[in-house]
Amino acid sequence: MAAHHISDDGIDTSLGIPRTYAWIVFALTFGLLISDYMSRQVLNAVFPLLKAEWALSDSQLGLLSGIVALMVGLLTFPLSLLADRFGRIKSLALMAVLWSLATLGCGLAENYQQMFIARFLVGVGEAAYGSVGIAVVVSVFPREMRATLSGAFISGGMFGSVLGMAAGGVMAQHFGWRWAFAGMALFGLLLAVLYPLIVKQARINPQRMTTAANKAAVALTRPLRTLYSSRSVISAYVGSGLQMFVGGTVIVWMPSYLNRYYAMGTDKAGAVAAIIVLCGGTGMILCGMLSDRLCRNRPDRKIALSIAYCLGSCLLLSLAFALPFGLPQLVMICLGMLIAAGTSGPAGAMVANLTHYSVHGTAFATLTLANNLLGLATGPLLTGKVSDLIGLDNAFQLVPLVSIAAAAVFLYAKRHYHKDMARLKGEGVEEKSLEAALEVQS
Repeated sequence: MAAHHISDDGIDTSLGIPRTYAWIVFALTFGLLISDYMSRQVLNAVFPLLKAEWALSDSQLGLLSGIVALMVGLLTFPLSLLADRFGRIKSLALMAVLWSLATLGCGLAENYQQMFIARFLVGVGEAAYGSVGIAVVVSVFPREMRATLSGAFISGGMFGSVLGMAAGGVMAQHFGWRWAFAGMALFGLLLAVLYPLIVKQARINPQRMTTAANKAAVALTRPLRTLYSSRSVISAYVGSGLQMFVGGTVIVWMPSYLNRYYAMGTDKAGAVAAIIVLCGGTGMILCGMLSDRLCRNRPDRKIALSIAYCLGSCLLLSLAFALPFGLPQLVMICLGMLIAAGTSGPAGAMVANLTHYSVHGTAFATLTLANNLLGLATGPLLTGKVSDLIGLDNAFQLVPLVSIAAAAVFLYAKRHYHKDMARLKGEGVEEKSLEAALEVQS
């Protein structure tokens, strides 16, 4: 069977960028992603307080959480295209300002309707950050680090969720839920000011790469077609989104689960939930590193790993939510979450390998779209509705079963991966010939 190296998609965009500066870019971009998710997930820590103060149902609470992911899913693609056209760095800073101000608006909301509008705007501000941010990160590092970088960067969502729920729970307990939102907003605004002062578009996009991108634009329809032209890349989108259903739902509803069935206050529930989410974030990084190490010369192995992560998390989380309430259950949930989001790194590397380098920002936007529409938006909302009918504990027993569907989709991708990679490599040879002809003409 043919073996395809992870570099088969062509150009290494990190050439000429100092490694120290690359890590500075990663740190600041990662920091803003943490702020993004702190602003998004602080709501979960104050669910019990909002439910009591405004007499809300679980469906209404789920909608407040789901509307952000829904807007991210709907707007990530068009806003990512705009960011590619008008400048990624300026766009990232503007996004951070918008979601931070909208988070401040959540703290000022006087009723459910105002809170819903503020959360809607949080989603608009956060819509393209993940896809544009990861495109920036991938562009400044060698391509052999893609699964590790994808997993590490996306794990910022988990770590941001940890900080948002833990810090938000403590602030809400001692100062009230409004100050929890205000604290997240101020942190985001600070980073939004610093980011464009340190990260410069010219330094992460050398002139030689601009020239290459301009040449590629002559054949733009071909690069764009790689976003959806192969069965493997479509399966990567769908499989990743379905698996996010599981991890995203546990993140959103865990503080409420601990509050209801373990009688924990918002501060303690937020802290325990933060530990569980931290396991998910750590698993993203470790699973991504494992993927890069085992799949250096056989990228298709990352798909087999993704299937293993899906089925393993299904087994562990199903067992966890069938156990009686207590420490053994919490330990088993942590183990399940350690691999539940492990598909993030391999899926990100698959998307990068199966799409043209000139449209990687849009490719990651498509992946973000799938993650949000199939998982992060749908999971909390559907679980809230089921919870209203049968209780949150019973609803949680059904959630891990979605991982079986995710595993089936990744299995389909594995059957077609080699053929799709060979076709993409052939198209790359044709494009290089076209660029050479353009160079001669110029």
